[in-house]
Amino acid sequence: MAAGIFRVCLVVITAIVNHPLLFPKDNVTVLENTDEVIQKMKEREENLRMEQLKLEQEFAMQEALAKSSEQATESEKPYDHDPLPWNLWTALSMVVFLLIEFWRQDYQEANRPDYANEEDELNVLGKAVKGAILPDKVTLANFYERCLQTVTSDIARNRELVEGFADDLLEALRSVCNRDADMEVEESIGIGSMYENWRAHKPLACDFIVPFTPPAPYCFQYETWCSEETVAPDKQGCGMIKISWADENSTGCICDKTKLGEDLLCLLHSKINLLKQNNHVEDLLCYKDTRYLDANQVMAWFQVALTKAWNKISHKYEFNLTFNHMDVPGALKIRFRSGKTIVFNLSPVVQYADSDVYFISQFQSDNIEEPTSSIHWFLTFAVCEKRYIQFVSKTLPANSCHLSCLQILSFLHGKQCSLTGPSGLTNYHLKTVMLHLLQIHPRMNWASEFLNDRLQDMLKYLEKSLQEKRLYHFFIGNKNLPEELGIPVGLQRAEPLNLFRPFVLQRTVYRKTMDTFHEMLKNTAALINEYTMHVPNGRGIALNKDLL
Repeated sequence: MAAGIFRVCLVVITAIVNHPLLFPKDNVTVLENTDEVIQKMKEREENLRMEQLKLEQEFAMQEALAKSSEQATESEKPYDHDPLPWNLWTALSMVVFLLIEFWRQDYQEANRPDYANEEDELNVLGKAVKGAILPDKVTLANFYERCLQTVTSDIARNRELVEGFADDLLEALRSVCNRDADMEVEESIGIGSMYENWRAHKPLACDFIVPFTPPAPYCFQYETWCSEETVAPDKQGCGMIKISWADENSTGCICDKTKLGEDLLCLLHSKINLLKQNNHVEDLLCYKDTRYLDANQVMAWFQVALTKAWNKISHKYEFNLTFNHMDVPGALKIRFRSGKTIVFNLSPVVQYADSDVYFISQFQSDNIEEPTSSIHWFLTFAVCEKRYIQFVSKTLPANSCHLSCLQILSFLHGKQCSLTGPSGLTNYHLKTVMLHLLQIHPRMNWASEFLNDRLQDMLKYLEKSLQEKRLYHFFIGNKNLPEELGIPVGLQRAEPLNLFRPFVLQRTVYRKTMDTFHEMLKNTAALINEYTMHVPNGRGIALNKDLL
């Protein structure tokens, strides 16, 4: 009986240790999808099997010895060994496996992101935010008015100057490109904090994306990670761009519809012409021996085109134009004779499926890891973010505080990073937190008098996300978005993308990020008071978990 119970316990322990539940996709305490973890799991499983076999042999030998001794000494006594067959223990093991499987499914279902019920979760706060001190409403409002609102007023003037020059530069770029062989450049689109009115730091850098299309008769075809059954974690949120003929299956010629016979030959669509067309495709900035657009070649082409465009129009301007970062071809700097400088970024992008989602080769404003392959492009939702903020702002009270909260938080984090060094947090993470809270809180809660409360909510949400190492992308996997945004259905139905997944693998970066966040909370009052004129009777208030 004891041996049977021990076998069942051993099987259950083996199932629990090796069960996939211990390594879910959203698990934030262990490494996932690495060769090291898989190898350790295999070794662990093999060791457990060997131990189980050894134990079964030892128990079998002990039972045989005990049985023979009992038969020799007490042959007349009834046999008292457990009569239950091994099939009973097998059945019990199967029941245990089924119970674990049911529990795993319930667990995963319960842990799917529910944007409607996240407001209740904010009541569970961390110790760091509970003990932090924020200035009172008067001091906070005075700080925003004197320090950050002046930056906002400078944005419009800076933006107007850069927009005019960028349009002139791109027009010159179109004129120096070969329309029959080079990519066709479209009008630029302003994105980011400068066009969402929450920029908190100088220099006031404008970010533009520049869509481009292939020359006729080519077109782009798109492949995203959503269409693949299995995808590596570093490929999530990325896609590939394939160059093909606008009508590859049908050329529109009569030779497609009529059998010409052996004696007749189409001079337009012969095999020789087809070979020339394939060679031309390789010249369209594709990766070697493929039809996939190469991000490195695109950026090199864009840098050369910008240089030619500036050489053509430089005589019209009384300033110099240089590349701000040589490894980022679209990062430009205007330097006036007085010594004043203005920086802006031009990023070539490809529009995805006639939507406001674009493929981009790299991000210039945030420290985001680059794809492992040059044929994989990031998906950027920058235009969707701008449109969503504009859409929500129309439903919020006048002078709402959502952008003010984001601007203050961006300012505090930037100042803290200047003191202790950069961390894994970026302004994009902070904006994602604000977007989630805009969907959670009622519209009236964003009135200007609730600035202090909403700033506390952002800090709470950010700390909760850091502790769990989980911050979901706002658009990918979010089914509660307005239809007016036109987000592709495939992206809304995709699995939510965790922006904090790198923290699972990069423990040093995670510890540095947590330390920076805690230091920022400690220094919040001091940083705000340092940049604000003294307000009489200004007193700090502790963050209260009951303010939600």
